[in-house]
Amino acid sequence: MTEAGITGESDEVLTRVDGDVGFVTLNRPKAINSLNQNMVDLLSTVLIRWERDDAVRAVVVSGAGERGLCAGGDVVALYHSARKDGVEARRFWRDEYLLDAQVGRFAKPYVALMDGIVMGGGVGISAHANTRVVTDTAKVAMPEVGIGFIPDVGGTYLLSRAPGKLGLHAALTGAPFNGADAIALGFADHYVPHSDLDAFKASIAAVGVETALARHAIEPPPSELAAQREWIDECYSQDTVQDIITALKNHSAKAANDAADLIATRSPIALSVTLEAVRRAAKLETLEDVLVQDYRVSSASLRSHDFVEGIRAQLVDKDRNPKWSPASLADVTVADVADYFKPVDDDLTF
Repeated sequence: MTEAGITGESDEVLTRVDGDVGFVTLNRPKAINSLNQNMVDLLSTVLIRWERDDAVRAVVVSGAGERGLCAGGDVVALYHSARKDGVEARRFWRDEYLLDAQVGRFAKPYVALMDGIVMGGGVGISAHANTRVVTDTAKVAMPEVGIGFIPDVGGTYLLSRAPGKLGLHAALTGAPFNGADAIALGFADHYVPHSDLDAFKASIAAVGVETALARHAIEPPPSELAAQREWIDECYSQDTVQDIITALKNHSAKAANDAADLIATRSPIALSVTLEAVRRAAKLETLEDVLVQDYRVSSASLRSHDFVEGIRAQLVDKDRNPKWSPASLADVTVADVADYFKPVDDDLTF
C-alpha cells in the first residue's frame, strides 16, 4: 500500500491503492480542498490510469481534514484571472468540466464521500458519481449566485431533475442543504454516519463496495426540504425571478419569506441566468450537453461586472457588500440573459 502525490512534487492530490481499491484524497485542507488547475489535472490523470488498470476495481474519493470534501473551485484565482485576461479561468473551467464528465461516465465503482462541505466544484467531482455517499455532517450547496456566478460543473443537470421545484430553490437561494436533503434532491444515494467513515473505507478495501454499503449505510433522516415541497413548488412555479420572490414574500410560511430575503441579496443577472440555465438544462439529454452550456455561461460570466464584484465582496475585501450591476432584476433584459448562452469559439466537445 502506497500513498504519494500522483506526479512530480505536488502533494495536493494524494493517492494510494489498498488491495484492489484506489483511494484519492484531495489535500488542501486549509482551503477546504478547493480545486485549482493542478488538482484538476492530477485527478483527471489518475482516473484515466485507474480506469484502464484491471488491478483497480473501484475508486474512493475523499477530502483531507475535518471541514469537508471540497468547497469548490479556487475562486480567488479565478478572480485574478478575470481581472487580467480570463485565459487561466477559462482553461480551468474547460478542464474541470471535462473532469466532471469523466466522473459521470467512470466505468468502475466511483465512491464519492460527500462529508462536510461539498460545494460548487466539489459537487462536480462527487454528485455525478455512480456511488454517492453523504454523512450527517454533509453541507452541500451550489452557492454561485452569491458571487455573481451561475451554477456550473453540471450542477444544473441535477438541479433541473430534482423533484418538483426543489432544485430551483437550491439554485436561486444558493443555500446549503444537509445529507438527507441531498439524497432527496438526487445529489446522493447513500447515508453513512460521519463516525463510521474510516471503518467504511476499510470495509471497501476489505470486502468491496456493495458489502461495505450494506454494513455501514443507514436510513437517512427525513428530508427537511422535501417536507416543504408544497410552498416550494407553488412559489417557484412563477415565470420570472421577481415573480418568484413576490410569491415567496406573500406566502404564509416563514421559510418562504426567508428564502425571498436571501434571494434578494443575490446578483440580479446571475439569478436571471440561473433560472434560464436550469430550465434549459431540463431539456438537455446528457450531462455532457449541460457541461457545454456551462462552459458558454461561465465564459460569458468573465465579461460580467458581477463575477469580479461578487468575489471581491465575499472573499477578497470581505466587506459582504457587493454593488451589483445591473442593480435590480427589473434592469436585466432578455438580451442580457440570452448573451450568456451563445456559443463560444472554443466550445466544449466530448
